Amino acid sequence: MLYLWLKAFHIIAVVCWFAGLFYLPRLFVYHAMSEDAASRERFCIMERKLYRGIMGPSMILTLALGAWMLYLNPAWLTQGWMHAKLTLVVLLIGYHHACGAMLKRFARGENGRSHVFYRWFNEVPVLFLIAIVILVVVKPF
Repeated sequence: MLYLWLKAFHIIAVVCWFAGLFYLPRLFVYHAMSEDAASRERFCIMERKLYRGIMGPSMILTLALGAWMLYLNPAWLTQGWMHAKLTLVVLLIGYHHACGAMLKRFARGENGRSHVFYRWFNEVPVLFLIAIVILVVVKPF
């Protein structure tokens, strides 16, 4: 029964984390397009609150619950699909921190990238989501 509760809350945390990973780069698109100081300041506040208030806690909860489930089911660590999934999770954590670095550059007024870059950057978590869900559900290897 404990495992099912952990799994349910893990999925909820993943959904919340991905919501932030989808939305923050979209905010970067609009921030990069903004031309007035008031808009730029508003985007800085929105980005900071999203990153610190939702994305960070959701990521930590996702990782903690996932680690707990692995502790309860250590045999999963012998399976190829889990190795691939964990590799993607590590890369996703890197993407999360790359978003944090971009957020800091925007806050300092040092963004040097166009809205087009951020539109493409915004698509990256979709690829992670597709791959991770397929690995977990299909377990191809």
